[in-house]
Amino acid sequence: MNILVVGGGGREHAIIKKIKENKSVEQIFALPGNGGIALDATCVNIAATDTKAIVEFATQNNIDYAVVAPDDPLVLGCVDALGEKGIPCFGPNKAAAIIEGSKVFSKNLMKKYGIPTAEYEVFDDADKALKYLETAPIPTVIKADGLALGKGVIIAMTRDEARDAVISIMQDKQFGKSGDNIVIEEFLTGPEVSVLSFTDGHVVVPMISSMDHKRAGDNDTGLNTGGMGTVAPNPYYTDVIAEECMQKIFLPTIRAMKAEGRTFKGCLYFGLMLTPNGPKVIEYNCRFGDPETQVVLPLLESDLLTVMQAVTNETLAETEVKFSNKSACCVIMASKGYPSSYEKGFEITIPNDLLDSTYVAGATLKEGKLLTSGGRVLGVTSVENTLENAVKASYQKVENIMFDNRYYRNDIGAKALKALED
Repeated sequence: MNILVVGGGGREHAIIKKIKENKSVEQIFALPGNGGIALDATCVNIAATDTKAIVEFATQNNIDYAVVAPDDPLVLGCVDALGEKGIPCFGPNKAAAIIEGSKVFSKNLMKKYGIPTAEYEVFDDADKALKYLETAPIPTVIKADGLALGKGVIIAMTRDEARDAVISIMQDKQFGKSGDNIVIEEFLTGPEVSVLSFTDGHVVVPMISSMDHKRAGDNDTGLNTGGMGTVAPNPYYTDVIAEECMQKIFLPTIRAMKAEGRTFKGCLYFGLMLTPNGPKVIEYNCRFGDPETQVVLPLLESDLLTVMQAVTNETLAETEVKFSNKSACCVIMASKGYPSSYEKGFEITIPNDLLDSTYVAGATLKEGKLLTSGGRVLGVTSVENTLENAVKASYQKVENIMFDNRYYRNDIGAKALKALED
């Protein structure tokens, strides 16, 4: 089989490594891929958002199956365009991808179908939003409606911060058209949990839960990032909570999307907050999370391509999806200064014995050398019998991967290990 994977980050590298385990796979193309992915797939310099060029490439290269991984091409309708040419895909169509593409849509969906989430108000006028903030409970959360590279959410701890957020999003257009509408919502407290799930629109098969580390600095300090590391499973996510989420959140969401004529097929990501009043949805993503994928897929014992095809063919109920009972830890190695300004172009050296457990996100290949080209450069994952051992193993690997200006958090997994002790 010829496989096409749209995207070029650490998530896509993890997907490609897992798909490679299937014996029927002859060739994998990554569009655009990156310098590290080039060790595992044929990279083609076509942007993930260039739907026309992606479809042309797929038809010319006899692609048997495509995986559209990032949010942008999904929201733009890449799956629809490939489907029109008879190429089966993993990922939701444009109508279903709106669950991430519009926070206003997803909040209204939850309200309509009684899915637990934070209280909220929607605004398309900055003056009305500012007026509302004069008496709104503080702290509060302000979200740009559309996609904003994972950065369109501002937690305002004071009224002044909230006003500044509304002005920067709606008037200064910090996130472009994504900020034409905003959601102002209740500030929730409690442990956060990420649950990725396979769904064919009929059944939901949750993957292993995980815990992301969003802040750039140790002890959750510094700016928000795309994720500095992850562990799985998340110790706060018990079997009792998992069952409650299945009955009150996961299945109702799938049924709601179906009822709206937007049947969701692919990976639906549930960002949850375990509040004192029970689990609530913070956000939906219409695709695999990054870097959650880098801990969840290494724990998958079933064949990923087979599961993906079952999602496409709506036969997930008859397909075994089995996960290991081990633990995983992924530490992100970034460029110093990320997520603000940083230098790039430094050579990366990865020992051969660590290549299998390294997922490259921001690197280019020049004259046989791997060079840094992004803020998050790579993720290093370890799978062990205990979370403590997985964390230790990942940090041992990190010490052996070198590039100038490298930076990583030193406390990935610390909060989860403390929760296990408590």
